[in-house]
Amino acid sequence: MIEQDVVIGSLGRAGVLTGVRWAFQSAVDRSLQEFSEADGHDNALLGNIRYTLFRDRLDRVFSCERYAVRAGDVDADLDQLYDKLSDRDIDTMPRLDPSLVIRSDLSGSPGWVHDGLRFLLASCDYGKIDKLRWDRKSFIKQQVAKQRGPYPLQSTLFEGCPPEELGGLEAVLAASRQLDVPTYVVGHSLSALTQQYELVLGSPQMNGDGGPPWRWRHNLLDGQLAGGGRRGSSTPLPPGPNTEPDASVRLRRPASERRGDHASGNT
Repeated sequence: MIEQDVVIGSLGRAGVLTGVRWAFQSAVDRSLQEFSEADGHDNALLGNIRYTLFRDRLDRVFSCERYAVRAGDVDADLDQLYDKLSDRDIDTMPRLDPSLVIRSDLSGSPGWVHDGLRFLLASCDYGKIDKLRWDRKSFIKQQVAKQRGPYPLQSTLFEGCPPEELGGLEAVLAASRQLDVPTYVVGHSLSALTQQYELVLGSPQMNGDGGPPWRWRHNLLDGQLAGGGRRGSSTPLPPGPNTEPDASVRLRRPASERRGDHASGNT
């Protein structure tokens, strides 16, 4: 499939998928450490913990949000970057260019963009990756599932109809289904009982009729695990494509300044 080859090829060559795998593995390991049936934890709590940690680890490995780096100093504030990470997490975190990925939320749903391709997160019960029902997910996920595939654009119900009979209806409908950039979904799951998990990247398709939830999907666990290295060494970062020259970058500030803000009531 052309679209799958383009998307997986672009994100894979750039190192984005390696970063996603690292973030997910770190989130899974920490989630299982925190999970305790003896304390009354259940799958819902495990899912919330995993989602929160996954989002946090993605921001860390892609230098987004509170982990954005000081211009020209990728090794600044390592205490914040490594805080709460295990030695394994730190040793395997990929060293990626800070400009490789930018944070680009979609109507409040956390998202990340590389080279004009966005991905969001969607969790489910283990074993349900191919049984997701997008019509039962959030409005944003439903909008993503209604996108038309861009490589090439999928045909519509109006294919072959004379333009004069449509009166612009097809264009209006198509525009209502397109987002600002092509958006995909990282689906993930984890079983507390067996500690098995799933991680895929795919193009969702609306399936209110119970049909397949993906136009295509790629198993991210088939790839290589992250092979990184602690920052602060003399090893240079791999060059990034810098395809987002106008992206805004929020400077990471020293912990002493942040404590000062809290003390003064600033946010």
